[in-house]
Amino acid sequence: MNDSTAEPTAGQTVGPASGQTAGPASGPPSGPASPAAPAAIPPPLRPRRRLAAWAAGLLMVVPAVVAGCRALDTDAVTPVPQLLSFLPWLTLPAGLALLLAAAARRRALTFVSVLVLGGTAWASVPYMPQTVISYGLPLARVKVIAANVEFGEGTGSLVDAVRRERPQLVFVSECDRACRSTLTGTFADELPHYASLEGEGSVGSIVLSSYPLRDWREIPATMGMPGATAEIAGVPVRVQLAHPMPPVPGQVALWKRELGRVKTAVAAAPSGPMLVAGDFNASQDHAAFRAILAAGGLQDAARRANESRLPTWPAEGPVPPFVQIDHVLVRDFSVREVRVLGLAGSDHRAVVADLDLRGPR
Repeated sequence: MNDSTAEPTAGQTVGPASGQTAGPASGPPSGPASPAAPAAIPPPLRPRRRLAAWAAGLLMVVPAVVAGCRALDTDAVTPVPQLLSFLPWLTLPAGLALLLAAAARRRALTFVSVLVLGGTAWASVPYMPQTVISYGLPLARVKVIAANVEFGEGTGSLVDAVRRERPQLVFVSECDRACRSTLTGTFADELPHYASLEGEGSVGSIVLSSYPLRDWREIPATMGMPGATAEIAGVPVRVQLAHPMPPVPGQVALWKRELGRVKTAVAAAPSGPMLVAGDFNASQDHAAFRAILAAGGLQDAARRANESRLPTWPAEGPVPPFVQIDHVLVRDFSVREVRVLGLAGSDHRAVVADLDLRGPR
């Protein structure tokens, strides 16, 4: 008999039920399992996007550091005190960083840039001490001018401004001996009383007054900071000129120390009306300046008049004024108006404040 069952040929297999042959096996060959495929890696940034991402990161550094120091209420060290003068303007690089981060299509970077821009904008909001002000009846109208005449070079322009504005108090920084002689001689009738510290260059300073002055005192400093007590409508009013050293690199510690002496002086003064005016070489964004306001219960007249950030410096050169470092600070005065005046020959604008002395609450 012939056997009907044929042996399978090479490369064929017998089906499990029918015994029919099948084609070559298609499964993977026996042996160790192949490794799993690696996770998908995002494609590298295109060169332009990579450049935008780097630029965004670099643009955020300065606004983040400066806004952070402002939030922490510290002036830190160079270059932070100098950069704090530019704080409102740092929203520009922060905003540009946000646009570049979005163009680079990096979500994390965009999120960080939103935080930096928001923090810089928050830090730029005009500062005002959290105090409740309750005034009595107005006793006298007082006009104040605070001016830095830059080594006496702006004296002639200040004379014209005083004649035009007819103030009752004038605080003059960097008033050398020639400046002092000019002012006291020209206004011997209108402003016959004064407290001064003589010196050449930036050392000399003077407070001219139409009211009698007594109790002369000075705050020890590199540049003159005279003060006295004026009798206005029968009320003693402490008047003090402020002019600490500027926070240039190498003398930030001295700047802080002299602003600290102003703080100590206003804190030690008797309660009652007070005027502190001059070139503070500090803006409202500097912690050392805000400490003076807090220590003396003082208000920045410009802030009270809704004129915060009136730029007073630099008034010479190719760069327009961008920061307010000249201030009139008040206690127990209400503010009618604050404005600035250009002084030919000086790199500062003068601050003019129209005030009302208020009686007891």
